[in-house]
Amino acid sequence: MSLFIDSHQDIAFNLLSLQRDYRHSVLETRKNEQDSDIPAEVGQALLGWPEYQKANLALIFGTLFILPNSKVTPLTVKYTYDSFVKAKKLYQAEIDLYHNLAQQSPDMFRLILCKSDLNSLIDVWKDSPAQYPQHTNPVGIVILMEGAEGIANPAELNGWWEQGLRMVGPVWDGGRFCGSSTQPGTFTNEGKDLLRVMSELGMALDISHMDTQSTIYALDHFNGQVFASHANVLNLVPGFQSERLFKDETIRGLIDRDSVMGIMPVNFFLKAGWHSGDDRSVISINLMLNHIDYVCQLAGSARHVAIGTDFDGGLGLRDVPYEINSISDIQLISTGLENRGYQTAEIDAICYGNWLRMLERILPLNG
Repeated sequence: MSLFIDSHQDIAFNLLSLQRDYRHSVLETRKNEQDSDIPAEVGQALLGWPEYQKANLALIFGTLFILPNSKVTPLTVKYTYDSFVKAKKLYQAEIDLYHNLAQQSPDMFRLILCKSDLNSLIDVWKDSPAQYPQHTNPVGIVILMEGAEGIANPAELNGWWEQGLRMVGPVWDGGRFCGSSTQPGTFTNEGKDLLRVMSELGMALDISHMDTQSTIYALDHFNGQVFASHANVLNLVPGFQSERLFKDETIRGLIDRDSVMGIMPVNFFLKAGWHSGDDRSVISINLMLNHIDYVCQLAGSARHVAIGTDFDGGLGLRDVPYEINSISDIQLISTGLENRGYQTAEIDAICYGNWLRMLERILPLNG
């Protein structure tokens, strides 16, 4: 059974806005939310700690994610922003949640702040894989900021670094730093300052939500580590209109930078025109494997693609391929790759090794 690293999970936002406790199982969460006001499109959670163990999932990139007021819903009305002050307050609440989770349940979750933290965690999982419920291991969390609207000034990044932030995606749905898949444009002067400070601190840059123009600028000018935590291949989804999926130009840029791209098993990024609630029996995990294979063929190796599920990121059970019931089923990815002729070393690289290589580059030696 392969080890896994998942590069995109919106744990903190769901803890804050939906009061989900990810120490519980997926079934417990679904049962607790069955008669709640949580809408169907975000109901039926996919994440839970027992399922992490069954998945052999050693580490996640846990996001700091908040919604602008333009995206407000009845459930998130208290957790949207309309100013730097509100955005910063919400980001702070989320990073505090990660610290509290690790402090309150150290046998279940562990913050990964440096190389020594990372190596200790991975050694535990490799030496003694989880066998739930008889034997379990802590799940590591590396903190990723998705959208940087709470940063009033790039100089503030130093304070976030001290609190454990190691990766930043400057934009989500459009913002003042750079263009996005919904609001095209290149980096602004303030955005260029943000890149400079990130590079000085050693923070990695997540390009997942950028448009092509901003992405190419970053690939050409950002001196630090660039990556995409969750982004699929545009050429494999005919009719998809947004730059939320990557053109070959962007993928080649990541390959040239010896970087990594996380692929999502999310239906509306696998089939154009998919809507939450459509018949998911027509979407197979094989479609996701096609995206992994495409990047491998483009690169000529398995070195530049990995897994970034985006599970529980505004979606639930009905929005993923029909073979998936929870995060525990990501083991189907390694089985599917083996069936396609991938060798063990290649499968390990895709499932965890490529993200591990990147983290070893960006994390400081000691906390």
